[in-house]
Amino acid sequence: MGASWIAGARSASGPGGLAGFAKIVDGDTIVLGHTRIRLEGIDAPEAGQTCKRRLVGSWACGTEATGALARLIEGKPVRCQARGHDKYGRTLAVCFLGTEDVNAWMVRHGLAWAFVKYSTSYVKEEAQARAQRIGVWQGEATPPWEYREHRWVNAEQHAPQGCAIKGNVTAHGKIYHMPWSPWYAHIKMDPERGRRWFCTEAEAVAAGWRPVNLH
Repeated sequence: MGASWIAGARSASGPGGLAGFAKIVDGDTIVLGHTRIRLEGIDAPEAGQTCKRRLVGSWACGTEATGALARLIEGKPVRCQARGHDKYGRTLAVCFLGTEDVNAWMVRHGLAWAFVKYSTSYVKEEAQARAQRIGVWQGEATPPWEYREHRWVNAEQHAPQGCAIKGNVTAHGKIYHMPWSPWYAHIKMDPERGRRWFCTEAEAVAAGWRPVNLH
């Protein structure tokens, strides 16, 4: 491998291209070098989510989605084609491991939904997974955008002025948690320990906090 791969993310051929060794944040977010990338056109279950099994019981679909993405690409050379930025400042991109479209792979294996609110790129892969009743389609599952909305509404009722993002201070630095973070309920907001509330992710980032890494 060339030195540019070893150093982290670099520009790949073509406008908006990035390449590097993948680090996994969650089921639809990775990091290449210092660039945080949201896989465009898909929405994976959140880390704390569970989904119903085909016959009985449930499974940790959020954790499994993150683990599956890690098994596929973590520590491997990935190239991504940027498609702009989301409202949180993350780079939106379609990413590839060799010729494999990683975004499509997640949807095709029932580990993410096609995020049709923003893109119809992966509706065929979703239809295939749904027909095979695999992953999140084997039983009842709440789409992650509904899961996030429900968690936010509940959290803002108990947060000052509806600012429901928790900024924690740890040995690893200043880290903020959204209401759907699996550790959210365990964080006791103590201003004397430097913990504070935020209304938006942009506000948290501007104040020097970073998002929690769920993997």
